[in-house]
Amino acid sequence: MHLIPPPTMFLRLLMLLGLGALASALGTQCSAPVTSGTASPSAPFWLEQIQHRGSAPFNSNPSGYQVFRNVKDFGAKGDGVTDDTAAINAAISSGNRCGNGCGQSTVSPAVVYFPQGAYLVSTPIISYYYTQLIGDAKHMPTLVASPNFQGIAVIDADPGWYVNQNNFYHSIRNFKIDVSRMPTSASATGIHWQVSQATSLINIVFQMSTAAGNAHQGIWMENGSGGFMGDLVFNGGKFGMWVGNQQFTVRNITVNNANTAVYGLWNWGWTFQGVTINNCQVGFDLATGGTTQANQGVGGEAIIDAVVTNTPIFVRSSQPSNGVLHGSLVLNNIRLNNVPTAVGVANGAVVLAGGTTTINSWAQGNVYTGTNPTGRFVQANIGAINKAGSLLDSAGRIFGKTHPQYADYAPDQFISVKSQGAKGDGQTDDTAAIQAVFDKYAGCKIIFFDAGVYVVTNTITIPAGTQVVGEAWSTILGTGNTFFDYNNPVPVVRAGTSGSQGVLEITDMIFSTRGPTAGAIVLEWNVHDPAGQQGAAGTWDTHIILGGKAGTNLQANNCPTSVTGGSTCFAAFLALHLTPSSSAYLEGLWVWNADHDLDQGPQVNIFTGRGIMSESAGPVWMIGTASEHSILYQYYLVNAQNHYMGLIQTETPYFQPNPVPPAPFIPNSAYKDPTLGQGAAWALTVSNSQNILVFGAGLYSFFQNYGQDCLNTFNCQQQIVNIDSGSTVGIYSLSTVAAQYQISVNAQGIVPNSANRNGFAQTVTAWTRS
Repeated sequence: MHLIPPPTMFLRLLMLLGLGALASALGTQCSAPVTSGTASPSAPFWLEQIQHRGSAPFNSNPSGYQVFRNVKDFGAKGDGVTDDTAAINAAISSGNRCGNGCGQSTVSPAVVYFPQGAYLVSTPIISYYYTQLIGDAKHMPTLVASPNFQGIAVIDADPGWYVNQNNFYHSIRNFKIDVSRMPTSASATGIHWQVSQATSLINIVFQMSTAAGNAHQGIWMENGSGGFMGDLVFNGGKFGMWVGNQQFTVRNITVNNANTAVYGLWNWGWTFQGVTINNCQVGFDLATGGTTQANQGVGGEAIIDAVVTNTPIFVRSSQPSNGVLHGSLVLNNIRLNNVPTAVGVANGAVVLAGGTTTINSWAQGNVYTGTNPTGRFVQANIGAINKAGSLLDSAGRIFGKTHPQYADYAPDQFISVKSQGAKGDGQTDDTAAIQAVFDKYAGCKIIFFDAGVYVVTNTITIPAGTQVVGEAWSTILGTGNTFFDYNNPVPVVRAGTSGSQGVLEITDMIFSTRGPTAGAIVLEWNVHDPAGQQGAAGTWDTHIILGGKAGTNLQANNCPTSVTGGSTCFAAFLALHLTPSSSAYLEGLWVWNADHDLDQGPQVNIFTGRGIMSESAGPVWMIGTASEHSILYQYYLVNAQNHYMGLIQTETPYFQPNPVPPAPFIPNSAYKDPTLGQGAAWALTVSNSQNILVFGAGLYSFFQNYGQDCLNTFNCQQQIVNIDSGSTVGIYSLSTVAAQYQISVNAQGIVPNSANRNGFAQTVTAWTRS
């Protein structure tokens, strides 16, 4: 037996240092918590050195399929001279992966790793479906476009192979992308990013020409349904970002010396949180005025916490509003330094003068209050946007935290679950092996889930004090009798125990079920971050995916669209539950009850009772989150406080109102099920909750029982957002699709979409209680 020295004095010291909550969860094999990395500055990123045991259990060749690929193993040199294009693309495509003609698939995941170096490329690097492109986080590699580069972009996430709104599972992180060697007249582009949910760009620097009149651009995006990107720097170029997509969340970007920092072609709603613009000509250049589906412009732009310096125009619209809604704009906490025009119109009037000043809260669009169904169009200051102090950083901005990567940690500071007996083969019951890893090593080792599908038949408890890292979205799959009964729901994964405090970070994981699992609470979140450590408990690039993929038993062959009840196609009782004493930082989270089968193709009828339920007193940050196709609601806040939600995105189940909710589930008073709308799930419903800020929302209802004639009448469901009279909520930049009433109070429709037509979507610029 291994004896641990008495920890009393050590724990007292930790309490003095504010680390007591972390230490309280130390595993039985731990003598001290892991609080910092031990890798030498010159050592490669741990991901390069750690032993790789990842597998793809539902691949046609599971024993021979390689998940982790180092591009140098495929012949890339990274010397800045050799053309590495073919070697890199071979590393990505090897193994009969989902490329041209595939459409979509979950059975061939890959992590493609780039060690330190400069990789010269002459044609695009193609990011295949279900791929993570990861550079050395300590010594970021550079992708260099050769002077004679030919193609759409250095990295292309869709060369026309994928359906843009279904182009899921792409992540790119830790790169410098340099197109400055290309001719200034070329449309040299860093990344072509036509993607959808479960996608991210993280920690990337784009280097472009700074010559006058150059045509370079960092990101080009013409379509899709995203998504999250953050911690990006753009130097030079005609455009930092040239973007069009249904919705996106962007956090912490810096644009230096571009002609235009962000050009917006079209959207239904984007949220920008934390923007720095230096020495550009225009900050945001927005194509507006398109108010029909065939002529969609930028429908909703919401910008919070920006600093703009030495830039003549901050926001410019292509068309004037002329007193009516022609593109919604919300600005909050915008600091201008030598910016003569804050908001203007191309070749037209100055709408809001700038200078050296701070814009507190300003809006362009239709503003509503309380139960008054009549809005007013404004281009003016609006009432201060209320934000709970616990949501703000020391500078008074909405707090943000980059995806943890543990760059300074050494391989021996990680423990692989497969090294401890877990199989991840999609068949073996890994419950005991996984729980043993947490019980032994929580707090003193970072828990590494090698790529795989880990079947569990009972609740896995992750103690407070734990850091979890997946590989190509490693999956924990709950199944069996424990999760069968919707009258007695049970968590598949429990993050912290009730009342616990401590660090708890989860990255690059999927939580899922193998049906029928009508009693599964897929993730119960109990942990609260320690005092003084904002965002210490959270998830990044982590998703809850229910059905529609191999291994779930919830696929088109057994859950076709003709199924409207029975027990076979129940995926979960509740996807995510934030309990009353918890806090959470959720970035890039996608909760998806599948509407179609990613591996077999057709649409499916799969039933998850509830999406995200929060009873948390906060702080809670939901940054770039989405929740889709649950029966009762997608987001439900009850007795909650101190939430920032921006941007949130939802879809109503395509099969509703057949059956009419709550069918095929039944109400459960223990989970405070809300009053239902008329025949369709709530996208967002709020009860007895305070200090809630929604800053950007795209809430969509596209179908009635798979028919879309309702889009023609803008009435696929009656109501979509519900706020009770006891809650204090501010909603800004809300775009809905085909809900007759965009906002209801006490389940009574208030704001009609007929007043807010804004292209394909309908947009409320602001709604507040008073």
